[in-house]
Amino acid sequence: MSSNHSIYIYSEIGKLKSVLLHCPGKEVENIVPDYLRRLLFDEIVYLEQARREHNQFADILRNEGIEVVYLTDLMADILEDTKVREEFLMEFMYEGKIITEGLQEAIIEFFNTYSPKEFAIKCIEGVRKEELNHIKPKSLGDMVKTPYPFYLDPIPNMYFQRDPFASIGKGISLNVMANETRNRETIFAKYIFKYHPKFKNVPRWYNRDKTHSIEGGDILVLSDKVLAIGISDRTDPVAIERIAHSLLNSEQCFETVLAFDIPKARAYMHLDTVFTMVDYDQFTIYPGIEDPLDVYSITRGKNNDINIKYESNSLSSILKQYLNLPSVNLIRCGDGDRIAASREQWNDGSNTLAISPGKVICYNRNYVTNKALRRNNIEVLEFDSYELSRGRGGPRCMSMPLIREDL
Repeated sequence: MSSNHSIYIYSEIGKLKSVLLHCPGKEVENIVPDYLRRLLFDEIVYLEQARREHNQFADILRNEGIEVVYLTDLMADILEDTKVREEFLMEFMYEGKIITEGLQEAIIEFFNTYSPKEFAIKCIEGVRKEELNHIKPKSLGDMVKTPYPFYLDPIPNMYFQRDPFASIGKGISLNVMANETRNRETIFAKYIFKYHPKFKNVPRWYNRDKTHSIEGGDILVLSDKVLAIGISDRTDPVAIERIAHSLLNSEQCFETVLAFDIPKARAYMHLDTVFTMVDYDQFTIYPGIEDPLDVYSITRGKNNDINIKYESNSLSSILKQYLNLPSVNLIRCGDGDRIAASREQWNDGSNTLAISPGKVICYNRNYVTNKALRRNNIEVLEFDSYELSRGRGGPRCMSMPLIREDL
């Protein structure tokens, strides 16, 4: 692998070299009970403890020799440029439904006082009504009083960096989020891949201007030939077909996209909450998805077309066939105990982040699953998970690998 690639991901388990994170900030303190559901949270997060846990996570990565890149630092780099800053803020306001002139002027003025890094942090944090006290009303929308406490909504899901874009090969899928509340997250990635000197020529297999949703938690790069994508609560089959089309007809070495049709439920939000790869031939899986699981394979057809086929075999046989493995070991979340499986899956027991073959990072609270992993010779690095887990996402959800070594 040449070192000049900013994105290089051809597996789920190759030695991780560089990863993108966002440490939760005041945006999670802007979650109030009245608007929990709107912001896709089930409960309130205690920020100070969440940050401690996130820092433990980042320290584990650094101790393993992995470069940790923060989203707000990349944003700060590009927001030095006032033109980029203006363009970003206009798009950000438009997507945040700030379209009245008086309010736009007040927000622009408000943001003008911030340094590039603070600017990025404040966009994520949200703008409360009491922060803007001098709006010159220029339209009915500026004058009408509403009880809603924010002009710009906070983006509390931002610490799940897996979803807004996904690294695939040497390119990315710049995603369309299933919920309006998360769509602004992808603007940050859009600007980083448009303006950051390190990332600006990266090809895109999908773009955020498309109509159908796909989120990074549903995308698993199983090998340099095979991509798995979940058809889930958050990812539409049309989007999968489009990504398959652009990826299989590109210069890349991928040959097959496997579409996993998982149950559409909040508990199984993304494919990676029920299935992840931990070693060459070992996977964690939530037993609740095995029975109803339909798998479709998408391959290159004639004349830039694609072929789609229903795979009638068991999941193990499909993985053996496409990954060319003599055997496959599925390690069950909860270690075969139905109650433990259900409890630990709720706290992302199957959501592991592999940092090299057979070495994964997990939440410490999923001790039954972690014990099962260790029994199967997987090295498990753990960190505290009292607060981060309240956002319904684990170590894989919180990280976007940028570079992995070839296997």
